Amino acid sequence: MDKKLARILQRVQKPARYTGGEYNQIVKDKSKLDLRMALCFPDTYEIGMSNLGMKILYGAINEMDGVWCERVFAPWGDMEDELRSAGIPLWALESGDCLSSFDAIGFSIGYEIAYLDVLNMLDLAGIPLRSDERKELLPLVFAGGTSCCNPEPMADFMDLMLIGEGEEMDVELLELLRTAKKQGWTKRQFLLEAAKIGGVYVPSLYHPVYNDDGTINRIEALEGAPEQVQKRIITDFENSYFPTAPVVPSTEIVHDRVTLELFRGCIRGCRFCQAGYVYRPVRPRSVEKVVQQGIDSLENTGYQEVTLSSLSTSDYRPLNELCDGLLDFCVPRSIGLSLPSLRADNFSIELMHKVQSVRKSGLTFAPEAGTQRLRDAINKNVREEDLLNTCRIAFEGGWNNVKLYFMLGLPTETDEDVLGIADLAMKVLALWKPYASNKAKGLRITVSTSCFVPKPHTPFQWEPQVDMDEYRRRVTLLREHLRAKAITYNWHDADTSLIEAVLSRGDRRVGAVLEEVWRNGGRLNSWSDYFDFQRWLDAFEKCDLDPKFYACRERGFDEVLPWSRVSMGVSPKFMWREREMCYKAELSPDCRVKCTGCGAVRLLKGGRCDE
Repeated sequence: MDKKLARILQRVQKPARYTGGEYNQIVKDKSKLDLRMALCFPDTYEIGMSNLGMKILYGAINEMDGVWCERVFAPWGDMEDELRSAGIPLWALESGDCLSSFDAIGFSIGYEIAYLDVLNMLDLAGIPLRSDERKELLPLVFAGGTSCCNPEPMADFMDLMLIGEGEEMDVELLELLRTAKKQGWTKRQFLLEAAKIGGVYVPSLYHPVYNDDGTINRIEALEGAPEQVQKRIITDFENSYFPTAPVVPSTEIVHDRVTLELFRGCIRGCRFCQAGYVYRPVRPRSVEKVVQQGIDSLENTGYQEVTLSSLSTSDYRPLNELCDGLLDFCVPRSIGLSLPSLRADNFSIELMHKVQSVRKSGLTFAPEAGTQRLRDAINKNVREEDLLNTCRIAFEGGWNNVKLYFMLGLPTETDEDVLGIADLAMKVLALWKPYASNKAKGLRITVSTSCFVPKPHTPFQWEPQVDMDEYRRRVTLLREHLRAKAITYNWHDADTSLIEAVLSRGDRRVGAVLEEVWRNGGRLNSWSDYFDFQRWLDAFEKCDLDPKFYACRERGFDEVLPWSRVSMGVSPKFMWREREMCYKAELSPDCRVKCTGCGAVRLLKGGRCDE
């Protein structure tokens, strides 16, 4: 280890974030490499190492002969200050080599507020921020992840962006880059060839033209650019790569356990949920495959907990059978099994007993809205009686910790809907005394609300976000009606929600705002310690842009949206129809009841959904 770095590590929080050397990390012989890739996560080690997508990509890319993929995370503020002061560039954990020495630098961006950290990490490595400033082919700078479904806010900084699921796309892209490197291609040559790979969006091949009112008139596809970039999915999910020997972190992380992926996609059609639309169609793994992956992962890591991951775990059809298979291995070894993402409408006593076989954790449900009318409007097909029955079952089974998640500012929401959240929480509280089997510890109900953020590629992508003063008024209204001692109320910050909405639906001009915020000290804005709303407002003013234009303005169906050159497989007409049904408070059936014709099934071979 470099002597300067060794001295620095003694002065920063959690130095194990920066040392590497973890169990199961992958190290390759540099003399046998054709290509090196830095897989970058624009947040701290604790967050990035908890991310299943990072683990999958790290393992899948490292299965390529002659290619070495290493991990890079954003440093905390104290470490960044030390690095800049000492003139030490950002490095990869496995080799300790500077980021600028890699052939490919890929960012996994799961949330928009992390855009600033992409810029900061590039600068810490001494790499120019903007794509047009990087004249040579190497290092190639690109990004993938859910946030890339609107590629425009980061368009000026990325050489290309990957739309959809990356396991196969990354491999194809790196194979092309290996060829380009050997044959001495120019950057322009490579980008034109890369644009032919399904799912690859090359921002420099598209040119937005704006109207006088600031809306987009058209996005011109230049020569060599596909008219529309269709997202990529893993069609054979059953046999797709899964890391059963992931890197075991040297320090505590957020999700310090084995995570098993049951299926991708969601059978539900919640109209606010971006993940539910961009990961369509549903593709499950078999019980046998998941159980074996779980056993292998536990044996290869030594973890004492396993969690099941999906957008709606209790919608996995053979869930009881899966739990039985895992518990046969886990119970004799005192390994815990947790099931997040449960739904209140299909929680059972049998499932409850399985969850608490080793240890009991809290239960979390997301009704999202306080009244049945509003839950119908957003297509959250959960009834009040479902939630109350589930809580009764939980109290009878000994649970005393329930978390309820809601959103404020949803389309068509009224004060009656807001007060419905308090009413629902009080009804849950009223069930405690008559049904609780374990009254010794008392009951704790946590009600959490976030501000609705309209997201691209959802039926609510045309909707305005409520004004932040109005959002605060609704928070106050709800807080005044949640007076019981057993109920704790947490709410999301209004200012952060506004910025999230701007970055979610922003166009290419927002890139200038991002750069201005970064140049004035913006970084790690997903952490309240570093978020500075005034810094954002100053940047918008300097760039002559109004954040409310992006966040609080309703769009029409004919308006050209910044992400219109990207398709996630779901028809815009279908999404608009779903939006209209919201205003009638009409439900759409889930995928198992009836196919609603969203269009995503066409992405599968044979055009048939597994559900």
